[in-house]
This record gives sequence, C-alpha cells and structure tokens, in this order.
Amino acid sequence: MGFSVGILDADIYGPSMPLMFDVEDQKPIAVEVEGKSKMAPVENFGVKILSIGFFTQPNQAVIWRGPMAAKALNQMIFDAAWDKLDFLLLDLPPGTGDIHLSIMQSLPVTGAVVVSTPQQVALADARKGVAMFQQEAIQVPVLGIVENMAYFTPEELPNNKYHIFGESGARNLADDLKVPFLGEIPLVQSVREAGDFGRPAALQEGTAVRAAFEEMTRSVVTEVVRRNEDLPPTEAIKITTMAGCSAVKKN
Repeated sequence: MGFSVGILDADIYGPSMPLMFDVEDQKPIAVEVEGKSKMAPVENFGVKILSIGFFTQPNQAVIWRGPMAAKALNQMIFDAAWDKLDFLLLDLPPGTGDIHLSIMQSLPVTGAVVVSTPQQVALADARKGVAMFQQEAIQVPVLGIVENMAYFTPEELPNNKYHIFGESGARNLADDLKVPFLGEIPLVQSVREAGDFGRPAALQEGTAVRAAFEEMTRSVVTEVVRRNEDLPPTEAIKITTMAGCSAVKKN
C-alpha cells in the first residue's frame, strides 16, 4: 500500500518469519549508524525483517528463560537499524506471557490485533488476549480481531464456503467485546503453500485471498488512524516485583 514496513518476529520459541519470507539462508549484517554498530534487518518483498530464527539452526530449539528472551528482543529492537518506518509489526507468540510483557515494557505499543480461529476453544484464548491488553495497568488499545481459517473454499468450487471450525465466531466475539472486527482470512491451500514456500499469499493477483488480506489491511490502517486521533500516545509499562508477586504499572 506504499508504506514503509518492518516486522519483528517476537515469537522467540517458534520463529517462522525467515521461512515465510523465503530468507532462511540470509543473515542480518552489521552496519554503522552514528558511530555505533547496528544490525541491518533482512529485507524481502519490500518488508524489513528481524527474527531470532536468523541466529539459530532449523533443528535447534531455543531453550531460554524469560530474561534471556527479553534480552534478545531488546537487541532486535534497539540494536537494529530499522531506519524510518510507517509501521513496525510485532508478531507475538500465542498466549499472555513473558514475551508480551517484555515487548510492552520496552516499547510504547500503538495497538494490538488479536487473531483467532472461529471455534470456541480458540476464542477463549482470544478473549484472554483482549483482556490482557485492556487491563488498567497496561491499556494497549485493541485495534480489533481477525478471524483466521474463517471458511474453506475448495479450488474446484470457488463460490462455496464451508465453515469447518464454526461460523463467525471471531466476529461475534468482537461484537461481544465491543472491539472492531477487522476481517476474515479463508482456509485455502494457497495460503498454506505461500507460507511454506516463502511467497506471501497477499501477492497472489486477482484472488479471493489477496482481496481478504487487502480488506483486513485497510481495516487495520483505518483503526490505527482512528486510534491516533482519539487517544493519547501509549506509554511503555513498568514491571515491578513486590513481596514475591509481580505487579504491572504505567511508566
């Protein structure tokens, strides 16, 4: 859409961006910025990418405790030559844990997009994710919810939709939580192939998949603009530990 975009693969324990962007064989290089050595993100398809996957072997498990993961994330955020970006996307792991808190402690996050499949088991986790960002001590605006694997359309029946995991579950959750519904992504073979072969599905000209990603993207951008017009800038949070229990408060 003409924006300058970077993506930080913050899923420390299951990094997938190098594979999905077809850059598994590349490594960030060192560049000098104002007298300091920085990492230059790998770039493909016009997107700047950093991932812990660039620094590990495909068969190597990342077995780190929270502080080590947080240190690695901070290096990829603050020791990288991202240059000027319109959007820095942070791909977080599932759940509500150390990585999420580390990111929100390090950066003033503009907003969160929660992704869920339609079935109730997944929606229960998505509800918890929304609740985490909306906690009084955190207050990261939830830009909305995306429904992934919304329906299956076989290639030979392009006009048919089969709701394998349930129908409109994430849309209904968004209505229930009073947050925007940002779009639905179909479950089709080309999306899986695109991830496995490292060519983003959104580049497939003239397809329903591309249309779905474009609609979702426009919705996200619209919500970012609305959020910036209506709300003050988000602050990074400060995490303190008192009497053996952790507390989260605004910086």
